[in-house]
Amino acid sequence: MRFNRSDIANLGYFLAIERHRNFRRAGLELGITTSALSHAMRALEERLEVRLLNRTNRSVTLTVAGEELLAAIADPFQRIDNAIDVLNRFRASPAGRIRLNVLDQAATHLLAPVMPVFLDRYPDVEIDLTVTNSMVDVVDGGFDAGIRYGGTVPEDMIAQRLSADIRWVVAASPAYLERFGTPQHPEDLLQHRCVQIKLGDERIYRWEFDRGAETVELAVAGTITCDDGEAALAMARHSAALIYAAQPGIAENVARGELKLVLEDWASMGAGMHIYYPSRRQVPVPLRLLIDLIRELRPLGL
Repeated sequence: MRFNRSDIANLGYFLAIERHRNFRRAGLELGITTSALSHAMRALEERLEVRLLNRTNRSVTLTVAGEELLAAIADPFQRIDNAIDVLNRFRASPAGRIRLNVLDQAATHLLAPVMPVFLDRYPDVEIDLTVTNSMVDVVDGGFDAGIRYGGTVPEDMIAQRLSADIRWVVAASPAYLERFGTPQHPEDLLQHRCVQIKLGDERIYRWEFDRGAETVELAVAGTITCDDGEAALAMARHSAALIYAAQPGIAENVARGELKLVLEDWASMGAGMHIYYPSRRQVPVPLRLLIDLIRELRPLGL
């Protein structure tokens, strides 16, 4: 049996399904409907006369035959992708799509400021952005790269710094401070309402403070727990509680008088934002261009 053109396309679909283990997410990556993708897979299985996928309402897994097919074609298809990306370097205008998984703060304060310039320079590049503070395996998710604070980047990834180290501060609205008073020491927060921070791995973050040689790590008081920076900011602006936040993320609110910084002499420095990607993959040209532009424009310093 000889392969035809539709077989080659369907093998590419098969690889996308294997990456995501989900028809809907694979369809989003490929730009086709779930039903069209399912039809293509059934056509491939019928033509090969072997079942490649185990389908249930909740999951998609490979059969033994599917595992064998994956082992045979994954590397050749990767080499084809690499070859096409090499040719992309010779285009007058680079093209392609970048799939990124990033923190909300990275989307708002790192990517948004550079996007106008990037789109002007590279109009044929598409940006597919997933914003989440949950820890995600970028390889399993089919992403080209992720952006996280330096201390949370997976150790098996290649990482590049995209920002300077970031100052973390405590802030509240003037109305909150007038009602409840201003904390003078980190331990005063135990008597205040605070927005607790849920980390990407579901742990609750202990607020960290530094003043000279003194350090304090505190499980603050508060009945609100949040994993989204913009939502926490809204809570603070509406006088619900104190927040612990990256200073660049609330600088405009402070400038407008919506928030006031407290415990400024206890503010601590944290690792800056880094972009990371698998070490075994060649960096696609559009992704490399985006990294270079962020490092050129330095929206959060560098």
